[in-house]
Amino acid sequence: MEDIFEKYHKKIQNTQSVFTRSILNAIDWNYRFIGIKGARGVGKTTLLLQYIQLNLKDSLAITLYASLDNIWFSNHSLLSLVDYFVKRGGKFLFLDEVHKYPQWSQSLKNIYDDYPELKVVFTGSSLLEILNASADLSRRAVIYEMQGLSFREYISLETGADLPIFSLQDILSNHTSIALEMNKAILPLAHFEVYLKQGYYPFYKENTHLYLTRLEQVIDMMLEFELPFLRKVDLGFVYKLKQLLVIIAESVPFIPNITKLSEKIGLQRTTLLQYLYYLDEVALTKNIFKEAGGMSKLQKPAKLLLENTNLMQVLSKQNTNKGNSRETFFVNQLSHQHQITYADYGDFLVDDSFVIEVGGKTKTNRQIQSLPNAFIAADDIDIGHANKIPLWLFGFLY
Repeated sequence: MEDIFEKYHKKIQNTQSVFTRSILNAIDWNYRFIGIKGARGVGKTTLLLQYIQLNLKDSLAITLYASLDNIWFSNHSLLSLVDYFVKRGGKFLFLDEVHKYPQWSQSLKNIYDDYPELKVVFTGSSLLEILNASADLSRRAVIYEMQGLSFREYISLETGADLPIFSLQDILSNHTSIALEMNKAILPLAHFEVYLKQGYYPFYKENTHLYLTRLEQVIDMMLEFELPFLRKVDLGFVYKLKQLLVIIAESVPFIPNITKLSEKIGLQRTTLLQYLYYLDEVALTKNIFKEAGGMSKLQKPAKLLLENTNLMQVLSKQNTNKGNSRETFFVNQLSHQHQITYADYGDFLVDDSFVIEVGGKTKTNRQIQSLPNAFIAADDIDIGHANKIPLWLFGFLY
């Protein structure tokens, strides 16, 4: 057990907090039971350690961080660790990678019920099912979703600039004045192409030259461990899922023909639809539907995109489509806080209120000119005018 505490203190000592994510301030840390879900590699562990370092430095003796993929838990129980910790005055418990622990949901429920004096924060895979787990934690835990770096956060990390967050309404209404100020401060287009290739996952900072190799390992872990372990996907189908991801990466924004696609990769229609649902859950794809809230395991998506543009560099570096990359960036940055559905005219309907057409700097109003509340998100422009907004500016929402 001493090994758990020793590793916790070493991690705190080695954690840097010069740059922090916007979600650090968005979470209400006063809740007694907090869950943070997110894809592998987006920075959940660093978030926990930074919070401890910045807010509990005077309480380290009554605080504990433990990752449940630690080999110690192969022959020790989580509940025995918690009991030991609480009996010695422990007050703040941070549990990482809870999905790696057998019967994690029941164990967390027991901790919540049996140790009311203990504040708990836990992290897990984006596949973590709080509501449908064997022990219903939905009435106990407040759950937050964590994404990779926004474009704003990437620039802040690279330059040290303290850049503001803008609401979608701010951007739609005041984009010209906002873009003028941002261009005075940091020249966004000087960073944009690099971000699209290797700026979404925070671990790019550790070794830029090995970033794509490590990202490929992340993809493989999602496909070969998380989906089989948490969604019972047959390991024999993993290569078909990777084949599907390559097809999406290489496509002009992909409107799927499920029948032809199922024949091409050798999966039955119902199995393919179910696996598309899982790929969205694990944050490898973003499936766009015609109706808000209509996503189900057997519903056909109207459009398929990868979850973020960095994935394209691993899956199809030589055949990336520019239009696909633009739409992927737009959907990735907005879907964290906004509802995006397929639009019959224009590319996307946002929050059932705004139609957005995504394109290059020469994109015109032709497709959306008769629509109210319609805008163009245009790539390769520093500053927009009227309803034409720089695409990069949608990266300042979080």
